[in-house]
Amino acid sequence: MQKRKLGKSGLEVSEIGLGCMGLSFGYGPAVEKEHGIALIRAAYERGVTFFDTAEVYGPYTNEKLVGEAVAPFRDKVAIATKFAFKFDAEGKQAGLDSRPEHIKEVAEASLKRLKTDIIDLFYQHRVDPNVPIEDVAGAVKDLIQQGKVKHFGLSEAGAQTIRRAHAVHPVAALQSEYSLWWRKPEEEVLPTLEELGIGFVPFSPLGKGFLTGAINSDTQFDKSDFRNVVPRFSEENRKVNQAFVEVLSKFAQQKKATPAQIAIAWILAQKPWMVPIPGTTKLHRLEENLGAVAIELTPEDLREIETASAQIKLQGARYPEHLEKMTGR
Repeated sequence: MQKRKLGKSGLEVSEIGLGCMGLSFGYGPAVEKEHGIALIRAAYERGVTFFDTAEVYGPYTNEKLVGEAVAPFRDKVAIATKFAFKFDAEGKQAGLDSRPEHIKEVAEASLKRLKTDIIDLFYQHRVDPNVPIEDVAGAVKDLIQQGKVKHFGLSEAGAQTIRRAHAVHPVAALQSEYSLWWRKPEEEVLPTLEELGIGFVPFSPLGKGFLTGAINSDTQFDKSDFRNVVPRFSEENRKVNQAFVEVLSKFAQQKKATPAQIAIAWILAQKPWMVPIPGTTKLHRLEENLGAVAIELTPEDLREIETASAQIKLQGARYPEHLEKMTGR
């Protein structure tokens, strides 16, 4: 596993990270704690040094899991976590809150859960329209000056917000959805990141599992799996979108690889400052994902993928409307 630098920030991490969310949240029931710890440690043994979590995953349980799992090698890895949400008395999400005092409270709580004295990368999870981004950047800058945070990040932010934040304190990385089947960041966001020297951390590089080829129109998701409310995952849309996976599968066969490996290798081939963070709950999938680093995609391969994928019209939005509204601000 090679290392990559996230833009000009100096933050150097493994070229593929591990998105830890699915171990606790989002894709069905949480895994047993011992299983989650074993998977995170297996990733580290295979060269992964970048682990992504957030207070909202659980909430809180994922940070605790990550903190316990990486404790034996904490000084050799980077942990990214996030702030921006508030919760009601039952621990359910109750909107956004990026007021500076709240950001500082979240940082203190996250440090405890993660069993660490510094957060390597602290992202604003979603842009809060009620708090100027300059105030958010200023709050994280204070935490950096206090030695509680090393780097400032944003997630799913629009180009103008990134510029405004970066003017107050350098943004080390933007984390947003990006994959062969969600390429909107290419329009405005990626050119902005390149210009400013900001790293990019694509989440859902496997299209929330769809690009692995393991999901079809008959797949039944657990009732707690959020893909049940994602328009792109309706039964009807899955049927249509299958054509995209077929193209990827044919290409993967030529390369003696899997569709998932091609999807991740494609991201790695885009820019040297991109670090995808595929998540999984299974060791064999982890090994498959990490195997993407061995796949060399030539300019000709990339053109071929581009041409074939451009002919397929994907169906369905990537989020239900209320969640889509929280992105790109």
